[in-house]
Amino acid sequence: MWDGPFYRVQRDGHQILFVPGEGADLDEVDDVDMWVIFENGDRWSGTMYTLDVVHRDMDRWRQTGECLDGRYHAVWDGLIVRDKGIPGMIEVVDELVRNGDYMSVFRDVGPEEPDGPADQERPADQEGRAESGG
Repeated sequence: MWDGPFYRVQRDGHQILFVPGEGADLDEVDDVDMWVIFENGDRWSGTMYTLDVVHRDMDRWRQTGECLDGRYHAVWDGLIVRDKGIPGMIEVVDELVRNGDYMSVFRDVGPEEPDGPADQERPADQEGRAESGG
C-alpha cells in the first residue's frame, strides 16, 4: 500500500518498506532503497537493483572516472535481482526473511529511536559526536 513516497508491504511479523518515489510504476522499478522492519523494532536496510542498473552505472562511471573507470561496482547492502518490479522484489525479500539470509544481505540499522523526552534532553554536542562517530 502507498504511504506517501513509500510503498509498504505488511507481512506476518514484519513489513517491507520500499522507497520507489511517490506514484512510481511498481512494475518498472529497477533500483530501490528498502527496509525490512520487524515487530520487535529491528530494522534492516538494503538497495535492490537489476543487472541492467549495474551495467548502466558501470558504463557511466567509465566516462566519469568513478570506480576505476567503471571497472567495479561495490555496494555494501546491495542486492542484485534478475527482474525489475516491486512484486518480484517482494518475493525475494520474503525468501530472504524466511531462510534468514536477510542478515547477511542487508545492513542491520538497529531499532528506531524513540521520539520521547530522553531524545529531546540529549545535549546538542553529544548528538553531533554520535552522528559523526567522534
